[in-house]
Amino acid sequence: MSIMLFILLQLFALVSCSPRRCDPGIRGLCKPTVEEKPKCTDVSLSYCDDMPYTQTMFPNILGHKTREDAEAGAEYLLMSVVESLLGGECNPEIRMLGCSVLTPRCEKQKVLRPCWTTCEAVRKRCSHAFDAIDMAWPYFLDCDRFFVSDEEECYDPLEGLKAEQNEEAVDSMEIPPPEDLATTIQFSYHTNAQMITTLKKVEERCSDIATTYSIGRSMEGRELLVIAFSVNPGEHELLEPELKYIGNMHGNEVLGRQLLIYLAQYLCSEYLLGNERIQTLINTTRIHILPSMNPDGYEVAVAGLQDNAGNDDEEGPRYDSSNIGRNNAQNVDLNRNFPDLTTIVYSRRKRKGARTDHIPIPDYYWFGKVAPETYAVMKWIRSIPFVLSANFHGGDLVVSYPYDLSKHPLERNMFSPTPDDQVFKFLAKTYANAHESMHLESAQCGSSSSNSQRGIINGAQWSSIAGSMQDFNYLHTNCFEVTVELGCDKFPPEEELFIAWHDNHDALITYMETAHRGIKGIVQDEEGNGIKGVRISVRGIRHDVTTAENGEYWRLLTPGIHIVSATAPGYARAMKKVHLPPRMYKAGRVDFLLVKAVPDPEVQVQDDTILSIDSYDRFDPYNQYERYTLMADVSQNQEVREEKPWWWNYFAQPGGPAPTWLLKHY
Repeated sequence: MSIMLFILLQLFALVSCSPRRCDPGIRGLCKPTVEEKPKCTDVSLSYCDDMPYTQTMFPNILGHKTREDAEAGAEYLLMSVVESLLGGECNPEIRMLGCSVLTPRCEKQKVLRPCWTTCEAVRKRCSHAFDAIDMAWPYFLDCDRFFVSDEEECYDPLEGLKAEQNEEAVDSMEIPPPEDLATTIQFSYHTNAQMITTLKKVEERCSDIATTYSIGRSMEGRELLVIAFSVNPGEHELLEPELKYIGNMHGNEVLGRQLLIYLAQYLCSEYLLGNERIQTLINTTRIHILPSMNPDGYEVAVAGLQDNAGNDDEEGPRYDSSNIGRNNAQNVDLNRNFPDLTTIVYSRRKRKGARTDHIPIPDYYWFGKVAPETYAVMKWIRSIPFVLSANFHGGDLVVSYPYDLSKHPLERNMFSPTPDDQVFKFLAKTYANAHESMHLESAQCGSSSSNSQRGIINGAQWSSIAGSMQDFNYLHTNCFEVTVELGCDKFPPEEELFIAWHDNHDALITYMETAHRGIKGIVQDEEGNGIKGVRISVRGIRHDVTTAENGEYWRLLTPGIHIVSATAPGYARAMKKVHLPPRMYKAGRVDFLLVKAVPDPEVQVQDDTILSIDSYDRFDPYNQYERYTLMADVSQNQEVREEKPWWWNYFAQPGGPAPTWLLKHY
């Protein structure tokens, strides 16, 4: 009992000694807690320190209670990297607009909101920059939500920026004419975001003759964007030849990438200005331009260039000798990654009836490492009836033509011509001769100079390689492709870009015009229906082209007299004699009418090297490509993930909320 009493006394003592509870009825007993009213404070966010004011207030417009809260958010992170993310475009306008919401202006202990008109002007001018990287317009730059009208005493967050420029420059900055942006060539390097933005602007400016479309994505998720020019750029038109230009296959060989961006701008502006040559070309041709086949490699090359820039002596060698960024993100050389069909042709060349066209892709190819960029291009060239092509490289000054793989038993460098050697030499000479200096011996550089002839060379004679893109084009499709080496400096300084454009721009146009050389026509049956898959053969050339969906075909040929025939199962062979004058710059129209006939077993080809259409159409027959790319995704996250843009991991911090507002299609 005494113990219990002792405990009770101790508890009473503790209670009696504790502070008396606050009782509003007893005056002076305690003071009520008073919340401190928010006050104007100095702008202390480092990326917002150049705003036209110095005072802000927390909580801010987004509800961040403190400076620390604001700095920890994805919104401020976006503002801190927006310049590099958008490739310098719309900077600092986007950053200052965002800062006006993160650190709003404070005057007389009152928060002022930024003006709707300023936000709307920036949004109209810069929304395409976010589209280019597949990012949504940031929610905190919603003009209707966080900005107010002039009547509500708003302020202009770009006031300080505008003060540095005269009034005319201000007007052009707010809403610059789209034609200026689309057609003015700026001779500087474009980031991936700037490249896509430029192509989109060209499309917008020349919407009647230009359209952009994607053929896929790179290993790191960057878009492989093509811009097409024609009077009906979104569709194939009967008997209109299709041609393509591909640049930046090797990520560190960047001049072709830039020239193709400039070419897109040039075609748009010259068409609008009434240039008859350009108008004729676009009105009669469908031109596809893929400036960058390897955007991931380009990013690595640029980063390597910046890292090495400070290590070289001022007069030391430039970075053209480096292979940093040459391959894709999987370390795959894309110009060795296509199916090696040349070896198949060599193995069959002594067999009777062996052909060198429309060789199917062997099934075993799909069990190797197929780069997503290679896969995208293969699907692309199978989906469009391309006639002519060129891909642009750097490291030499020459035009290389097929074959790329030597016919030497040990694959040593050796002249290895295709059946269309005369046509390829004609195509290569067309570019080299139209170039300012490529055809001159005094201009030669690089390893090709010992074997090249006036700026052209057979690929296998120069440097034998297997799995090249130009060999694949020739052996798998109707398309004739050459490789243009634009100079020995793979990454020339910006001050040389104008000279490079001057040297190449006429050659780029002249080469495209050769898509109209040779013959073209339609093969029909007795009822007037076009026949697909008819073989168009030229006597003396063991390489056929086949008719497209509507029975149309194009056959590049050199001037002279040719015996041309059309054959298809179930029809009698049709044959015509064709004379192409040397100065004929328009394809001759040669149509065929095929009559039904009973097949003669004695004239049927007995060699098994001519495979069926079913065999040719077996593209990735086991879905092997999809399977191993899916496995790669699962191995990273043990579940099938929705594909995110390349920049997603920069903003999705572990343990934090996912900034899904950045996703354009969430």
